[in-house]
Amino acid sequence: MRRRLLSSTLLVAVIGVLLLGIPLGVAVNRLIEEEATQALSSHAKSLLGEVEYARIQDQPVDEQQLERKYSDLYIQIYAKGTPPQVITVGTEPPESQKMTEDAQSENGVYVAVSRDRTEVEREAHAWLFLILGLAAAALAVAVGLAIVQSRRLTLPLSDLAMIAERLGSGDARPSKHRYGIQELDRVAEVLDRSATRISDLLAREREFATDASHQLRTPLTGLTMRLEEIVAAADEPGIVKEEGEAAIVQAERLTAVIDELLATARRQRQAQAEIVELDALLDQQFIEWGPAFRRAGRRLKLAGTRELQALGTGGGIGQVVSTLLENSLGHGDGTVTVTTSVKERSVVIEVADQGRGIPDDLAPRVFERNVSGGGSTGLGLPLARALAAADGGRLELVRPRPAAFALFLRQVGDTGRNRVVRGPA
Repeated sequence: MRRRLLSSTLLVAVIGVLLLGIPLGVAVNRLIEEEATQALSSHAKSLLGEVEYARIQDQPVDEQQLERKYSDLYIQIYAKGTPPQVITVGTEPPESQKMTEDAQSENGVYVAVSRDRTEVEREAHAWLFLILGLAAAALAVAVGLAIVQSRRLTLPLSDLAMIAERLGSGDARPSKHRYGIQELDRVAEVLDRSATRISDLLAREREFATDASHQLRTPLTGLTMRLEEIVAAADEPGIVKEEGEAAIVQAERLTAVIDELLATARRQRQAQAEIVELDALLDQQFIEWGPAFRRAGRRLKLAGTRELQALGTGGGIGQVVSTLLENSLGHGDGTVTVTTSVKERSVVIEVADQGRGIPDDLAPRVFERNVSGGGSTGLGLPLARALAAADGGRLELVRPRPAAFALFLRQVGDTGRNRVVRGPA
C-alpha cells in the first residue's frame, strides 16, 4: 500500500509540474524575447530623436558618446544629405544571432539598433533552469509528503490488522489506540467495543462452564450410583424398581439444573439487549431480499405501524426476519406482507404470504429440528425460534393457511422479570 501511495502521489505531482511548468517555461521564454525586442525598439526611437535634434542644432553626432552610452549594441545611422551621412557604432553581431530593430523619420534619417541574441538566450535559459529547480523541489516535497502520509496511513492499518488478529486468537483486550484519523479511529473504536463484547462473552462462557461442571457433578454422581445399584440388584425386582424410581428423580434433578443454567445464560444474553429501530432493520432486509423476490416474480410489502422500537439485538432480530423471508420465498407464494404492530406487552413483526400454507399434520411440529415439508434441512425455524428466545422474545406460527409467523419482541423499558419466554435457548 505504501508503494502505491508513493507512486500515485509522484504521478500526480509529475503531471501537475508538467501541466504548469511547460506553459510557464514557454511563456517566460517569449516574455524575455519580447522584452529584448521592445528594448531595442525603444533605443532605436531614442537614437532617432537624438540624431534629429543634432541636425536641427546643426551639430555632428558624437560617435564616442554613443559608444559609451550603448556599449552593448551595434548602431547604424543613415541620414540623407549631400553627401549622405553614414555612422556605425559598436561591433556587429553574427548574422545568425542578430536581433535588429529600426526607426525612420520623415526627414530621411534611418536608425538601426542590433544586439547579440546569445545574451537573451542565456537569460531565458537561466529562467528555465530556475523553473526546473522549482519543479524538482516541488517533486521532492510531494515525495516527502507522500512518505509521511503513507506512514501515517499504513502503520495504523498494520496496527489494526494485528489487533484484529489478536482478537481472532482469543486475546480480547481493548487496545485503546487512536491515530488522529477519523475513519481509522472509528475502526479502532469498533474493534475495542468488539473486544469488550468478546471478553464479556468469554467470561460468561467460562462462568457457565464452571457453574455447569459444579452443579452437574452431584446429580450425575447420584444417577451413576443408582444405575450401579440397579445393575447389582438385577435379580431382585423390588430393589430394581426402587432404585429406578430414584434414578428418575436424579434425572429430573439433572434436567432442572440444566434448565436453570440455560435460563441464566439467556438472562445474560437479554441483559446485553439494546434498543433496535425496526424501520431501519426491516428496510435493510427488504434491500437484501428484494432482488430475489423480483426474480421470482413476487412482491414484498411493508405494512403496519412505523417508527417502532423493541429490545433485543439487531443481529438476532434480523436473522429471524431473514429466515422467515427465506421460508416464504422457498415454500410460499404471492405477495409477502411484513406487518409491524404493538400489542399489550409486545412489539410484533408478522410475516405472511399467500401460498398454500402448512399441512395440518406438520403445523404442530414446524419448530422441531429436522422437520420439514419442503425438502429443506428443517433447521431454519428451530434456530430462528432459539434466536428469538435468546433475545427475550418468541416466534410463533399464528396461522397455518396461508402461513403467517409472528415474532413477539420486548417493548422498550421491559425488564423481563415478570414473565418467562418459553422456547429453546
